Amino acid sequence: MATTDRQATTLALAHALSAAERGLAVIPLSRTKLPALRSPHRDDPAPARPPCHGACGRFGHGVYDASTDPVRIRELFAAAPRATGYGIACGLPPYHLIGIDLDTKTGTDSAAALRALARRHRFTLPATVVVLTPSGGRHLWLSGPPDVVVPNSAGRLAPGIDIRGAGGYLVGPGSRTDHGTYATAPGTAHLPPAPCPPPLLRLLLPPPRTPRGPLPPDTERHGHGLIQFVLGAREGQRNTRLFWAACRAYENGIGPALHAALLDAARTTGLPEHEARATLTSAAHLTGHHP
Repeated sequence: MATTDRQATTLALAHALSAAERGLAVIPLSRTKLPALRSPHRDDPAPARPPCHGACGRFGHGVYDASTDPVRIRELFAAAPRATGYGIACGLPPYHLIGIDLDTKTGTDSAAALRALARRHRFTLPATVVVLTPSGGRHLWLSGPPDVVVPNSAGRLAPGIDIRGAGGYLVGPGSRTDHGTYATAPGTAHLPPAPCPPPLLRLLLPPPRTPRGPLPPDTERHGHGLIQFVLGAREGQRNTRLFWAACRAYENGIGPALHAALLDAARTTGLPEHEARATLTSAAHLTGHHP
């Protein structure tokens, strides 16, 4: 590996550790902006169970490897010696980060589109961290509520505006890619992610779904998979995983049937019962149901 690549990896690790000190969970990225560690399951036969999100204990699960633990971060980078950047996981405590990605695609003015949405829905974009991309775009960092899961989306809000939410990540400032280096906009590096304005948050959430009709024959297996997903949560992921699983359960018409099992699974991971019940209630309300 060239000296410049080793230097890029060293710098990426330093930036990642600095981000972790602020409470941001990170993973190593390659020059292509993809996770630098390959999946340990890439040669497995098609699994009959839900995808592994790190329960196997090995590295290579993308954003599910993300950590704020400096020892784990160093281990991740040691396993990815060609990493030149780092990703910041969205949706995790303490900020429950939401990324507003203003792209510079031909024929679109994403910044103007966001300003138009702000006028139409009467919200003001707060001062917050802004990361400048090599292509001329911008990433705005916002903080979301702990009991709400913002999904990833591309162009749903407006052309050229992508959203990075739970299960997604943002390229961290200081990362080097094939197209250049990401950098914090002047005057914003010291800012914490600002709270997402409530009108904007409502736009980022999908509309409530109604049940899909008759339950599929594999409902029991699907419910088991959701419970296992909750049981696989590490500290810092428990509320997010429970909320996601509960939303999927209600969307598939099995929320009431799985309520007790999801609650038990959450308590098994160490989540206090009152927090788990509040999260399940939020999931039911978001999907248009009553717990």
